[in-house]
Amino acid sequence: MSLAAVGIIGIVLLLLVLFVLGMPVGFAMAIVGFCGFWHVVSFHAAINMVGTDVWTTFSKYGLTVVPLFIFLGYIAFNSGIADRLYNAAYKWFGHWRGGLAIATIGADELFAAICGSNTATVATMGAVALPQMKKYGYDALLSSGTIATGGTLGTVMPPSVVLIIIGLQTQQSIIKLFLAGILPAVLLGSLFFLTIFVLCRIRPDLGPAGPRTSLKEKFKSLWGVIEAVAIFVLVIGGLYLGVFTPTEAGAAGVFFTLAVTVPFGRLSWKGLIDSFRDTLKISAMVFFLVTGAIIFGRFLAVTRLPFSVAEFATGLPVSRYVILAIVLVIYIIGGCFVDSLGFLVLTIPIFFPLGMALGFDPIWYSIILTMVTTMGAITPPVGVNIYVVKAINPEIELSTIFKSIIFFLMACVVSIVILIIFPKIALFIPHMAR
Repeated sequence: MSLAAVGIIGIVLLLLVLFVLGMPVGFAMAIVGFCGFWHVVSFHAAINMVGTDVWTTFSKYGLTVVPLFIFLGYIAFNSGIADRLYNAAYKWFGHWRGGLAIATIGADELFAAICGSNTATVATMGAVALPQMKKYGYDALLSSGTIATGGTLGTVMPPSVVLIIIGLQTQQSIIKLFLAGILPAVLLGSLFFLTIFVLCRIRPDLGPAGPRTSLKEKFKSLWGVIEAVAIFVLVIGGLYLGVFTPTEAGAAGVFFTLAVTVPFGRLSWKGLIDSFRDTLKISAMVFFLVTGAIIFGRFLAVTRLPFSVAEFATGLPVSRYVILAIVLVIYIIGGCFVDSLGFLVLTIPIFFPLGMALGFDPIWYSIILTMVTTMGAITPPVGVNIYVVKAINPEIELSTIFKSIIFFLMACVVSIVILIIFPKIALFIPHMAR
């Protein structure tokens, strides 16, 4: 049996373990990767590989960037920053048709810029915005879809946890990935704006216009935006100018967020403890995913399956964009059945070398994979954002939420197509920072 065949069998076994036993992705990748490496090389080599590679990865100072940015997001989550962002967006856009939904997307965009987690963004904005949209007679079809899809901006907008994981797995600069994610996130948010605007023009009953506010109230509400903008400018501006490393930027962001919330009583002791607890939980999950990816990636490397796939694909008499389209379809389908972040971590060892063999820019390609990963968070039956919205408002039927995301998924697809046609959208800021 060839080594590539062993690699394929390992992937099939991994998927069976995931689906049949329901084992977490990180554990499943570690078990299958260890057993596969044992089979191909030896048990002693597998033990050494686990000890050496895992220690080498987790002894790096740069890995502390993960809990720091997650902690930053949860401090912002528990200190009411999202409430103030939503209030400001509502004052400016609430009087339009669908204005509350547009305000929600705008607040999502700003909150994602300091949070980096799609589930935290959905949970926060859902708790704030859903009652308001219900109060003003918004159809559940629009309100639930807006909340579920708006949270996906946290996957693309820096400091995205997904971009951090891709950077760690592919040995890329996290700073450049962060900078590359800014304009694509703005593009995706703008397409969500347009989607809501068009839907409410076609069906005004989906999002009736809210009450108007005075110009004085509008400008007064902007005070609620200043702290979020200041955090984003400090973190991303510091990275852009080379003042901070990613880890230092995360630490500076945490310190500044505490400085603008604690003295004013906006972060309670309970909120701080909850932030620590949730950061530990999410960080542990991420680290287990990274551990499993290391072990499984080493197994795939010794089977040479990623290189065989790359050689086969580059030899096909078709455009490289046809192959890219196939890869993206695989991600969309995979995201329907497996946690999207777990599926990304699982497939990076195979599809990232393929993208490099096809001659794609690694930063641009990483952003494209991140964009398609966002779709996994809202595609049934596993889309986690859908179930977060359901948990916030149990009265909304799951079927309603599933229907609601169709138009927003179209916006996601359009954004990916635009990035493929105009790659400079993702590469402009990173190239400026060189």
